[in-house]
Amino acid sequence: MSFETNEYFDGNVKSIAFQSETLPATVGVMEIGEYTFGTAAKEYMTVVSGSLTVKLPGAIDWQTFSAGEKFEVQANSSFEVKVIVQTAYLCLYDK
Repeated sequence: MSFETNEYFDGNVKSIAFQSETLPATVGVMEIGEYTFGTAAKEYMTVVSGSLTVKLPGAIDWQTFSAGEKFEVQANSSFEVKVIVQTAYLCLYDK
């Protein structure tokens, strides 16, 4: 079995795709920086280590999510992320 690996933003975000017990997923790491991600499916993001400061679609304010905290992003939208320390995450993709 082989895992699909993904690399974004000149290698500053890397992830490995896998099938979780319930949904397709990726686990990855983000380098310090600012990024905008687009979604095709609904995403459930969990911060594993570090923290993400996120501006969700339609939001005015930024929110910070620390290790163990989760947020959701609707399909066919985009969200902005600020990373101040290297951060690991788990993302589940709803069908």
